[in-house]
Amino acid sequence: MTMALVTSGPGDKAGQVEALRRQVARIERGARDTATPVLPFGVAGIDRHLPGGGLMRGALHEVSGQGPDAEDAAAPAAFVVGLAARLDPAKPVLWCQMGEGDLYGPGLAACGLAPSRLLIARARNAADLLWAMEEGLRTRSLAAAVGEIADLPGPASRRLQLAAESSGVTAFALRRFRLPDAASRAPNASVTRWRVSPAPSAPAAGEPGLGRPRWRLELWRARGAAPAEWIVEACDATGHVALPAALGDGPARRERLRIVGA
Repeated sequence: MTMALVTSGPGDKAGQVEALRRQVARIERGARDTATPVLPFGVAGIDRHLPGGGLMRGALHEVSGQGPDAEDAAAPAAFVVGLAARLDPAKPVLWCQMGEGDLYGPGLAACGLAPSRLLIARARNAADLLWAMEEGLRTRSLAAAVGEIADLPGPASRRLQLAAESSGVTAFALRRFRLPDAASRAPNASVTRWRVSPAPSAPAAGEPGLGRPRWRLELWRARGAAPAEWIVEACDATGHVALPAALGDGPARRERLRIVGA
């Protein structure tokens, strides 16, 4: 494919560069859309927004929480479990963590992941955890590799991304331990970066008490897509999230999807 950039004078260099960047981005998106397999969310608004119509397989994705506590992990961990559960259901999921961890079998099953599919690697430190995750990504026998980490250095993220691309195994960096905003936003090689936090639930019609849990799902960085956020119902026993019934197609559409900056 060839690209042509029309010049309009020596004073228009900035505009020319920006036009070229947009053209390259369109070509890259088109190549990914046709050549890269994805995992659809099954929610039309999310899938339409993501290049290729879903979460890119064989790539590194970062997921974090957004709470004030030192450890804010339940919602982002459940989000990762639901996604991992739907990737190659016949294959195991490698989960790398430090210490004893707190994974709960019935909770995994409630998000679609049978505990029998889980392989747990316990590391002594962050360096060992990243090594175990990278080695897991180099085998094609896994559905996914998940690493519970605080910091994700740029060089380590690039190694994870390259390993995921090579094997086709999807990687999730679950940033369970809260960092200062500057550290958590430092650039890395993740293809998408998500924040998942609890959102107010609503009782079902005619039923007292709490309704199904909801999440605020924020896509704050993605290659080929603008930042956006959605209110979704927490993933079910099949691993799928869903739009709340009150936020289905209709007047509330603007409420359920906000493209940041629009």
